[in-house]
Amino acid sequence: MDQAVKDEAVEAVKEQPTRSAPQAPAKGIQVSPKALARIRSAMAKEDVSPEQGGLRLGVQGGGCSGLSYNIRFDTQPRERDRVFQFEDVRVFVDPKSFIYLHGMTLDYNETLMQQGFVFVNPNSTKSCGCGSSFS
Repeated sequence: MDQAVKDEAVEAVKEQPTRSAPQAPAKGIQVSPKALARIRSAMAKEDVSPEQGGLRLGVQGGGCSGLSYNIRFDTQPRERDRVFQFEDVRVFVDPKSFIYLHGMTLDYNETLMQQGFVFVNPNSTKSCGCGSSFS
């Protein structure tokens, strides 16, 4: 093969678009920038130290759809918690709740009619009208 043919083959390979493997869904928990801002201001108001405390997300039985979301501040993670770090905000999730929450995004919406945290959960098959319970 002469040099001109080799050069053409190399250029043809360079021009081929590269295809990346499809991205797997995010593992763990995600928190939107709006939710982070709201968590920070609430932590300051409640005097929760970002160095030690954090936001605890959980799931408990009950609610109109079978399971309900639980959200509160905690002073420190428990022994078996999964701890997710988002800049200066930590999120604690117990192992049982993580089964239902992995892959979800915590968002914050504020409209004229309502304001509050929103759980965008791909594991939820149905939810109630208030958005705080699911199955």
